[in-house]
Amino acid sequence: MDMVTLTPVIPSIGQTVIGTGFTTTPGGKGANQAVAAALLGAQVAMVGCVGNDVYGPQLLKSLAGAGVHTGSIETTEGPSGLAPIFVDHMGQNAIVVVQGANGKVTPQIVDRHAATIKGAGIVLCQLELPLETTLHTIALCAEAGVPVMLDPAPAAALPDEVFAQIEWFTPNESEAELYVGTGLSVEAAAESLFARGVRGVVLKRGGEGSYIARTGGEGRWVAPFSVEVKDTVGAGDCFNGAFAVALMEGVDPWEAGRFASAAAAVSVSRSGAQAAMPTLGEVMALLS
Repeated sequence: MDMVTLTPVIPSIGQTVIGTGFTTTPGGKGANQAVAAALLGAQVAMVGCVGNDVYGPQLLKSLAGAGVHTGSIETTEGPSGLAPIFVDHMGQNAIVVVQGANGKVTPQIVDRHAATIKGAGIVLCQLELPLETTLHTIALCAEAGVPVMLDPAPAAALPDEVFAQIEWFTPNESEAELYVGTGLSVEAAAESLFARGVRGVVLKRGGEGSYIARTGGEGRWVAPFSVEVKDTVGAGDCFNGAFAVALMEGVDPWEAGRFASAAAAVSVSRSGAQAAMPTLGEVMALLS
């Protein structure tokens, strides 16, 4: 559950500021991506956990309302995942993620829902779950021949062998620096990731757009859309969900990137994470 505070400026250490608004809205990177994909017409199932607190039923209701299948989401003792978020007047944000029930998603839970995972056209993973569980899921997909899109957020060190099991690696600029170092061009960063075994790269650069490349092929920039930014929370998640949907429709990665860029542009023009995710009609209207 995202606990969003609107503020003129994001406070620094020791600073107190007067906020201008507060709301709670369902979020979480995995759930955001699931909702984004489902609202764009994909059949989506989510594997994970919520807590037995007041937020658990709300989180499940939000997913189901967007059309996400929730039969593989288990309820555990304790709090659900929580994220206090500060959003400034420019729409930029700072986030603290409290794992809660997400920290209790074990490899054993993944195995209980292995049939759902193995039957997928693509599996989207993030790094908000225990790393052991995410690595187990990626290995399960590799064994089953299911492509994986990994959004390495929050960024964390990964074992070398996992990169060869990833079809699409989608870091933003700060996340990419952990894996390739600083000062590299997007072309050089992509080549560095290819050398580690990744087959496809999306380097998300916010207002600059995104650089999309395939190993052994070309790389291209996908330009952003010009919109009035209200809230950037969940924009990268929206991009990933939309990118996956377009890939499943069989379009090339750069057209998929343009579709995903349009979806993300719609999402930043309004407040919230899941609440801001667009419908297919809204994305097509912007594209046209």
